[in-house]
Amino acid sequence: MARITVEDCIDKFPSRFELVLVASNRARKLYSGEKPTVEIDNDKNTVIALREIADETFTVEQLKNDLIEEYQTNTFSEDEDLSEIEDKSDESQTETNDIVTDETEQENDIIIDPSSEDTTIETQENSLENLTNNDKG
Repeated sequence: MARITVEDCIDKFPSRFELVLVASNRARKLYSGEKPTVEIDNDKNTVIALREIADETFTVEQLKNDLIEEYQTNTFSEDEDLSEIEDKSDESQTETNDIVTDETEQENDIIIDPSSEDTTIETQENSLENLTNNDKG
Protein backbone atom coordinates (compact mmCIF):
# COMPACT_ATOMS: atom_id res chain seq x y z
CA MET A 1 0.00 0.00 0.00
CA ALA A 2 1.52 3.28 -1.13
CA ARG A 3 1.20 6.24 1.16
CA ILE A 4 -0.67 9.18 -0.41
CA THR A 5 -0.61 12.76 0.83
CA VAL A 6 -1.99 16.10 -0.24
CA GLU A 7 1.48 17.05 -1.48
CA ASP A 8 1.21 14.30 -4.10
CA CYS A 9 -1.90 15.97 -5.51
CA ILE A 10 -1.33 19.69 -4.96
CA ASP A 11 0.45 20.14 -8.30
CA LYS A 12 -2.84 19.26 -10.07
CA PHE A 13 -4.84 22.12 -8.52
CA PRO A 14 -3.96 25.77 -7.89
CA SER A 15 -5.01 25.72 -4.23
CA ARG A 16 -5.32 23.25 -1.39
CA PHE A 17 -8.88 24.37 -0.80
CA GLU A 18 -9.91 23.40 -4.33
CA LEU A 19 -8.12 20.07 -3.99
CA VAL A 20 -9.93 19.29 -0.75
CA LEU A 21 -13.31 20.18 -2.28
CA VAL A 22 -12.73 18.00 -5.33
CA ALA A 23 -11.31 15.08 -3.31
CA SER A 24 -14.14 15.14 -0.79
CA ASN A 25 -16.71 15.24 -3.58
CA ARG A 26 -15.06 12.24 -5.24
CA ALA A 27 -14.91 10.39 -1.90
CA ARG A 28 -18.66 10.97 -1.41
CA LYS A 29 -19.33 9.57 -4.87
CA LEU A 30 -17.23 6.51 -4.07
CA TYR A 31 -19.16 6.07 -0.84
CA SER A 32 -22.46 6.27 -2.74
CA GLY A 33 -21.42 3.39 -4.99
CA GLU A 34 -19.37 4.64 -7.92
CA LYS A 35 -16.59 2.32 -9.02
CA PRO A 36 -13.04 3.41 -8.17
CA THR A 37 -10.57 3.76 -11.03
CA VAL A 38 -7.59 2.56 -8.97
CA GLU A 39 -7.02 -0.51 -6.81
CA ILE A 40 -8.81 -0.35 -3.49
CA ASP A 41 -6.14 -2.09 -1.35
CA ASN A 42 -8.42 -1.93 1.69
CA ASP A 43 -8.17 1.89 1.69
CA LYS A 44 -10.83 4.35 2.76
CA ASN A 45 -12.72 6.40 0.20
CA THR A 46 -10.76 9.58 0.93
CA VAL A 47 -7.46 7.82 0.24
CA ILE A 48 -8.85 6.26 -2.92
CA ALA A 49 -10.04 9.67 -4.11
CA LEU A 50 -6.59 11.20 -3.50
CA ARG A 51 -4.92 8.29 -5.30
CA GLU A 52 -7.24 8.78 -8.28
CA ILE A 53 -6.30 12.47 -8.38
CA ALA A 54 -2.58 11.74 -8.07
CA ASP A 55 -2.74 9.08 -10.81
CA GLU A 56 -4.81 11.43 -12.99
CA THR A 57 -7.45 8.83 -13.78
CA PHE A 58 -9.84 11.79 -14.16
CA THR A 59 -8.98 15.09 -15.75
CA VAL A 60 -8.93 18.19 -13.59
CA GLU A 61 -11.82 19.59 -15.66
CA GLN A 62 -13.91 16.45 -15.09
CA LEU A 63 -13.40 16.67 -11.34
CA LYS A 64 -14.22 20.39 -11.28
CA ASN A 65 -17.35 19.90 -13.38
CA ASP A 66 -18.51 17.06 -11.11
CA LEU A 67 -18.09 19.35 -8.11
CA ILE A 68 -20.01 22.16 -9.79
CA GLU A 69 -22.84 19.84 -10.79
CA GLU A 70 -23.04 18.52 -7.24
CA TYR A 71 -23.69 21.96 -5.79
CA GLN A 72 -25.59 23.47 -8.71
CA THR A 73 -29.28 23.97 -7.95
CA ASN A 74 -30.44 25.10 -11.41
CA THR A 75 -29.61 23.35 -14.63
CA PHE A 76 -30.09 24.96 -18.01
CA SER A 77 -30.84 22.40 -20.66
CA GLU A 78 -32.77 24.53 -23.12
CA ASP A 79 -33.01 28.15 -24.18
CA GLU A 80 -36.61 28.17 -22.91
CA ASP A 81 -35.37 27.73 -19.35
CA LEU A 82 -33.15 30.77 -19.74
CA SER A 83 -35.95 32.87 -21.20
CA GLU A 84 -38.25 31.91 -18.30
CA ILE A 85 -35.65 33.06 -15.81
CA GLU A 86 -35.20 36.34 -17.70
CA ASP A 87 -38.98 36.86 -17.73
CA LYS A 88 -39.17 36.30 -13.99
CA SER A 89 -36.39 38.80 -13.39
CA ASP A 90 -38.22 41.36 -15.57
CA GLU A 91 -41.41 40.80 -13.54
CA SER A 92 -39.60 41.28 -10.25
CA GLN A 93 -38.03 44.48 -11.61
CA THR A 94 -41.51 45.76 -12.56
CA GLU A 95 -42.83 44.92 -9.09
CA THR A 96 -39.93 46.81 -7.54
CA ASN A 97 -40.69 49.85 -9.71
CA ASP A 98 -44.37 49.69 -8.69
CA ILE A 99 -43.42 49.69 -5.02
CA VAL A 100 -41.19 52.73 -5.50
CA THR A 101 -44.01 54.53 -7.36
CA ASP A 102 -46.49 53.73 -4.58
CA GLU A 103 -44.10 55.10 -1.97
CA THR A 104 -43.61 58.28 -4.00
CA GLU A 105 -47.36 58.75 -4.36
CA GLN A 106 -47.81 58.32 -0.62
CA GLU A 107 -45.35 61.13 0.00
CA ASN A 108 -47.50 63.45 -2.17
CA ASP A 109 -50.77 62.67 -0.35
CA ILE A 110 -52.68 65.70 0.93
CA ILE A 111 -53.12 65.79 4.65
CA ILE A 112 -56.12 67.84 5.74
CA ASP A 113 -56.49 68.85 9.32
CA PRO A 114 -60.02 67.95 10.47
CA SER A 115 -59.95 70.73 13.05
CA SER A 116 -59.58 73.42 10.39
CA GLU A 117 -62.60 75.30 9.14
CA ASP A 118 -62.01 74.43 5.44
CA THR A 119 -62.84 70.74 5.50
CA THR A 120 -65.59 70.75 2.93
CA ILE A 121 -65.31 68.33 0.03
CA GLU A 122 -65.24 71.24 -2.42
CA THR A 123 -62.24 72.78 -0.65
CA GLN A 124 -60.44 69.44 -0.63
CA GLU A 125 -61.07 68.93 -4.35
CA ASN A 126 -59.75 72.43 -5.10
CA SER A 127 -56.62 71.74 -3.07
CA LEU A 128 -56.08 68.49 -4.97
CA GLU A 129 -56.51 70.22 -8.35
CA ASN A 130 -54.03 72.93 -7.36
CA LEU A 131 -51.52 70.33 -6.29
CA THR A 132 -51.80 68.32 -9.53
CA ASN A 133 -51.60 71.48 -11.63
CA ASN A 134 -48.41 72.48 -9.79
CA ASP A 135 -46.91 69.04 -10.48
CA LYS A 136 -47.71 69.31 -14.22
CA GLY A 137 -46.36 72.81 -14.57
